[in-house]
Amino acid sequence: MNSIDPRAIIDPSAKLAEGVEVGPWSIVGPDVEIGEGTVIGPHVVLKGPTRIGKHNRIFQFSSIGEDTPDLKYKGEPTRLVIGDHNVFREGVTIHRGTVQDRAETTVGDHNLIMAYAHIGHDSVIGNHCILVNNTALAGHVHVGDWAILSGYTLVHQYCHIGAHAFSGMGTAIGKDVPAFVTVFGSPAEARSMNFEGMRRRGFSDEVIHVLRRCYKIVYRQGLTVEDALKELAEMAEKHPEVDLFRQSIVNSARGITR
Repeated sequence: MNSIDPRAIIDPSAKLAEGVEVGPWSIVGPDVEIGEGTVIGPHVVLKGPTRIGKHNRIFQFSSIGEDTPDLKYKGEPTRLVIGDHNVFREGVTIHRGTVQDRAETTVGDHNLIMAYAHIGHDSVIGNHCILVNNTALAGHVHVGDWAILSGYTLVHQYCHIGAHAFSGMGTAIGKDVPAFVTVFGSPAEARSMNFEGMRRRGFSDEVIHVLRRCYKIVYRQGLTVEDALKELAEMAEKHPEVDLFRQSIVNSARGITR
């Protein structure tokens, strides 16, 4: 059974699954689908086409699924797709995609998007990510699983943030951040790897040791990126974590943060 506050406005075409809650003065527009057990707080605006999965929680004053302000956008029916078990804190804004890219903004599962964070059009957020207060992602940004972006992190359009990466408070990211790498500063500079995060997630001492060696090859030995990738190739065959790190560099289109 749903719990819909009588002061909420629900478009007749919206689809709400079993157990959805909608708080007072929230607006659920047409072509919005909400999965079972999702809780929408007060003063939330949901605009479609948007698909929201199961057991999410959206706090007050968030705007989810709005048109992008990108000047290329001309009102095409693009989408926002959100997975399961995410938390969107107060004032979060997420824009739908553009037809010039994926026509879809995507948020995976088990993410924590903290107060006043922004996810721009056509961005892709993986699983188990944390965007801390006031983090802002421009359009076309990809964030890998388990990445953490600290408060007031700014990410330029088309940047890719690798899995398990970490940014310090107030970091301005203008290039790709490889998997596992920790960056700080404005502009961002690589400082280390997210070893503490790895330990918390159960990475073995052996894997952490190998990744530490990989970081030194890329960032401390004065090698070109091409030569560093050659050095990593053999280790990548033995360790999937090294392969993840290496591939995040190989696939970089903007160049990596160094």
